[in-house]
Amino acid sequence: MDANEGGGHASSTGGDDAMSPDSSKAKGLQLPISCEPPSASNPAKQLVWIVYGATGHLGRSIVRNALSKGDLVTAVGRTFENTFEAMQDWHENCLGTLCDVRARESVGYVVEKTLSHFGRIDVVANCSGYGVIGACEDQDDHELRNQFETNFMGTLNIIQLTLPYFREQGAGRYLIFSSTSGALGVPGLGPYCATKYAVEGLIEAMLYEIDSFNIKATLVEPGLVRRDEPDWVKNPLPTWGHFVIRPASEPYSHATSPALHAKRMVQWLGDKQPTSAVKCAELVWQLAHCSYPPLRLLLGSYAIESIRDRLRSIIEELEDWKHLHFPIAADAPVNEEKEDDGEDATQADIGT
Repeated sequence: MDANEGGGHASSTGGDDAMSPDSSKAKGLQLPISCEPPSASNPAKQLVWIVYGATGHLGRSIVRNALSKGDLVTAVGRTFENTFEAMQDWHENCLGTLCDVRARESVGYVVEKTLSHFGRIDVVANCSGYGVIGACEDQDDHELRNQFETNFMGTLNIIQLTLPYFREQGAGRYLIFSSTSGALGVPGLGPYCATKYAVEGLIEAMLYEIDSFNIKATLVEPGLVRRDEPDWVKNPLPTWGHFVIRPASEPYSHATSPALHAKRMVQWLGDKQPTSAVKCAELVWQLAHCSYPPLRLLLGSYAIESIRDRLRSIIEELEDWKHLHFPIAADAPVNEEKEDDGEDATQADIGT
């Protein structure tokens, strides 16, 4: 479970592990040189951002980092969680507003307001997200649909309402926050995982459609992120982030139930998640400014290890069953033992 929140190979980097709450600790981090991140020989240009979900664990740190580097930012809070007044006066280069990503007109309002205020848009970061912790069987129709409306349809609304502008501009950058839950199933987060799997498929397919327009997109996959800004103690965020708890029904309520895995993990970690939001924000800022962004950017050792293990298990399973699909070569030694019908069982191929 994650604090809610390219083509090429998955990219990993050191956005993890314990650090003191001091943004200077992130200064030594850098994306791979192959991405052409900002550097002394490749200075960054001022960009205009829209950050949806700017009041969450990562959203706040991303907004703060971008502003500290001289970028211009529209920070977007959630209409049913934040007030318009609370989004004001963050910084002289920050435009604060509210949005419900489930509603296209609300997303469109943010886009138009940003264009009116800053004159252009260069980067769209979607850090918004919503999840229900509970067994698949226990989640009702409203909870299921609301997770898809927020996480998948919200992402689609943002993309469809900004793509025409990016195409006309001839450039643009999407930073879509997925999750390790978009790469592996987590007990107790089934529907949430389903929404993130859907987002991953959407972005991976869309990359082929938009590349000729010089529009780039990256799926950012953080793992177990804590907020470690200097003002954390004075301005805390809830342990559960943008997740709610669904009470377990009797079949799933015993202490060792797999369905309670996500809940146990959050309770065990508390505010001690191993991956630093400050470090993640620094790498995300570089990602927005680099020339060759990856399809995926994994952040934190938990993300790397858990997704690597998942991919290994897929490969192992493919190897275990590949004999069903690839007949042995005609000149290979024939197996002495025959099936009842006289066919060599190892040569059965469901494709022929």
